[in-house]
Amino acid sequence: MTLLPKLIPSGVGREWLERRRATIRPWGTFVDQQRFSRPRNVGELCQRLVRNVEYYQSNYVFVFLGLILYCVVTSPMLLVALAVFFGACYILYLRTLQSKLVLFGPGGDPSTSVRPGWRVSFPFFWLAGAGSAVFWVLGESHPGAHGSHAAFHQTEPADGEELQMEPV
Repeated sequence: MTLLPKLIPSGVGREWLERRRATIRPWGTFVDQQRFSRPRNVGELCQRLVRNVEYYQSNYVFVFLGLILYCVVTSPMLLVALAVFFGACYILYLRTLQSKLVLFGPGGDPSTSVRPGWRVSFPFFWLAGAGSAVFWVLGESHPGAHGSHAAFHQTEPADGEELQMEPV
């Protein structure tokens, strides 16, 4: 728990991230170039896809989070849009704690203070190209990097599988 930032509140999200971090596979075997090969047939391809996605699931999650972080850090306008969004949500949250706030229709409790924040910051997200960044991250990580890694990376032997002998 000490390695996670203090900004992540305790709860379901923090527990999920802790489980992901605990089940991460060694990065050395994840990127070992000696373990990449072309599958012999479609059956082996499907087997590799299923087993590698299950085996390296946490690694894929952290690659995905890394791509998101890369998009945010390399786009100054996206940083501005995120700052406007979180700033607006924080100001609206503080306002709802003081008194009932009614903006753009019914509301007023702290859980609904995100809606006006989205409305205020939407033009900034649009100007920053957040939609294209989201689709780039989704397209690059899932079918691109993750799918090709899972298809071409040799699978880790399952329990007891390394002791089986092939017929001669």
